[in-house]
Amino acid sequence: MKKYVFLPFALVFLMLASTAQDNKFSTYYNQRRTLFELLPDTKNEIIFLGNSITDGSEWVELFGDLRVKNRGISGDTTEGVLYRLNEVTRSKPDKVFILIGINDLSRNVSKDTVFQNICTIASRIRESSPKTNVFVQSILPVNASLQKFPNHTNKGEEVLWVNQQLKSWCEANQFAFIDLYSRFKNPGDDLLNPAYTNDGLHLTGEGYVLWAGIVKPLVFKK
Repeated sequence: MKKYVFLPFALVFLMLASTAQDNKFSTYYNQRRTLFELLPDTKNEIIFLGNSITDGSEWVELFGDLRVKNRGISGDTTEGVLYRLNEVTRSKPDKVFILIGINDLSRNVSKDTVFQNICTIASRIRESSPKTNVFVQSILPVNASLQKFPNHTNKGEEVLWVNQQLKSWCEANQFAFIDLYSRFKNPGDDLLNPAYTNDGLHLTGEGYVLWAGIVKPLVFKK
């Protein structure tokens, strides 16, 4: 008799734990995450994984390829990506391009934690889908002079540190590292070039065209 009483309590506990985890993230996060989980898996997916900077792009139109999937969620963090990573690896994608971390830094998550979480994301993708090519993209520079998103745009030093650590880690662990940072910063300093942003954090159309041009050879590489 006891086992029949125990089972419902176990189920209730699991349901409550799942609900508590869901409540850690925004309504928009859960709207997007649940949609991604219901969308059909396709063959040889090319996934762009990240936050609003990824979410804001029209990747299929930029590349002209229906295999490209946008898995960006505005406001997402490294923790949020880790929580939804099973959906990303479920299809055993051909390639995954990761860009995440600035929202963590804006919330004063330590730079070391951000670095470690990005490494964990890349490693978990490789473990779950060994044939997937994983590309770790540097966090983009920021620009506080436009006086928007101050909690994000005052993290320039932390961004630079995380990127340096990621580059070294990728080289040591045979992950591909894409240095977007140096292509998006001003020639004379480490600020996000105003030619590619209108708020110091997110990209304008010109920024997305530049980004697509940088990664296009890797997107279509056999």
